[in-house]
This record gives sequence, C-alpha cells and structure tokens, in this order.
Amino acid sequence: MKISREAKIGLSGLIALVLLFFTIKFLQGVTLFTTQDTYIINFQNAKGLAKSSPVYADGYNVGIVSDIHYDYDRPGNGVIVEISVEHGIRIPVGTTAVLSEAMLGGCTLNLMMGNNPLERLSVNDTIPSAENSGLMARAASMIPQLEQTLAKVDTLLTTLNTLMADPNLQKIIANTEQLTANLDQGSRDLNRLLNNDLPQMTQTFNQAGQNIVQLTDKLNRVDIEGTMAKVDNTMAGMQQMTERLNSPDNNVGLLLNDTTLYHNLNRTTLGASRLVEDLRNHPKRYVHFSIFGKKETPAQPPQE
Repeated sequence: MKISREAKIGLSGLIALVLLFFTIKFLQGVTLFTTQDTYIINFQNAKGLAKSSPVYADGYNVGIVSDIHYDYDRPGNGVIVEISVEHGIRIPVGTTAVLSEAMLGGCTLNLMMGNNPLERLSVNDTIPSAENSGLMARAASMIPQLEQTLAKVDTLLTTLNTLMADPNLQKIIANTEQLTANLDQGSRDLNRLLNNDLPQMTQTFNQAGQNIVQLTDKLNRVDIEGTMAKVDNTMAGMQQMTERLNSPDNNVGLLLNDTTLYHNLNRTTLGASRLVEDLRNHPKRYVHFSIFGKKETPAQPPQE
C-alpha cells in the first residue's frame, strides 16, 4: 500500500510534536520513563520558587517541583506546591519542607527528613512546611541591627567631621607635638642619668653599705657587756657620792646641808657692805694725815 505524501507530512509533524513534548519535559527535569510519587506542600511564602526547581532530601536531589498554584479564591492561605519524587522513597512522619534562598537569587526546596522509623507519609499527603533558619534568614534578622549600626556610624562620622573642622584641633596637635618632644627630651635625660649618674650613685651606696658592714663588725667586736658593767659601776659610785653629799655625817654633807654657814656668810657679807658704805661716807674716821706728825687715835668703826 502506497502512503500518500500528505500522510507522510502529517506523521512527521506528529512525531516532531511528540519529540518536542518529551524534550521539554526532559529539560524541565521530569523523568519520563520512571514512576514518580506526588506530595503536596503549603507555603505561606513561595519566595520565588519556580516549577522544575530541584527537590533535595538532606542535600540529595530526589525530585522536582511539578506544579505551583495560588489559591485565588481564598487569599492568605498561601501557595500550594506539588512535588514529584522518585517512586518508593520513604518520607517518614515528622518530615518538614523548607525553602532556602540563595545568596545570588533563586530558591531551593529541602525536605528535612524525620526520624520516625515506623510511620511514613502516603502518596499525595501534605508535607508540613517550616520557616528557614539558615544563613539568609539570619541575615534578614540582622538587618535592623545593621541599620542601627549604620545610623551610629553616620553620627560618628558627622561628629568626626565636626571635630576635624574645629580650629582648636590644630592647637591640640601642636601641643601634642610639644608634649612628645618634651617626653623625648625627658627620655634622653633619663637615659643619661641611668648611664652616667646612676653608676656613681650605686658605687656610693655600695661604699656606704661597706662602711655600715665595717661599723657593724666593730660593734660586734666591742665588749658591750663589759662596757655596760663599767657604766653600772660608775653610776653606782655616783649614787654613793650623792648619798654622802646628802648625808650630814661628813664635812661636805655638813657644808651642803647645815644652814649655819649660810647665815654666817650672809652676816659677814652684810657687815662688809656696811663698812664699805661708812668708809665712803666718813673716810676721816679711818684715815688721818698730820703735818707735824701728831698721832691721833683712829676712830672706831661703827658697831653693828
């Protein structure tokens, strides 16, 4: 049987369409000749997740995102995501789905497998979703703190610019340079003191220490006990002498303790004073000159 030209063209177009369909599915990551299981995930925010995005289970690619649709009839219920995973994969109860945003854009879906060894989710069941606490989520939580830090840095830079424009800053810098020069001069003086004067002072202290050691040696050689015994004897003798001076049973004691001698000396001094006073007032009673040598009886001194 002869096939017409039109039939050949139609058959070729159909084959081309089938090949195009399988090529598109292949490019989308759909495995054409294996059976896959479908699960549902409800996300509050799809974060830019696209169809044909890979699905990872603990970091291993186990399927793709087969469909994403938004519930227009009930806004706020989130985004429904259908995933197709390899047939027979065990998804334990307690598994959660997490969306991870990349640094340069895009989003991947990760299945955080649970550790329930007995129960597992059935095909077409809904996998619970969870918020991502990865690097991007932490970076997003740090943005408010970063904004506060930038505000403080801006205030600091403004204050720094104001300070740099202050004319007193030049004076402060000049004073600082002068202070640095003074410190440098002081350091040189200190070095000179340590290099020149300090050795001499150390030598003087060493000599003084040696003198103290020699004096200590001499003091150690002195008979302190003998010297103190002599001092005790001398003090005892002085005490005996004092006792004798205070005792009236000897001449010195009588001289110091008897008041008769004091009264006699006092009367003698008073008489001598009266005699001198009378001699000054009446000299003729005591001294007489005669041209002819006549001797007269000298006047008697006044009686007490």
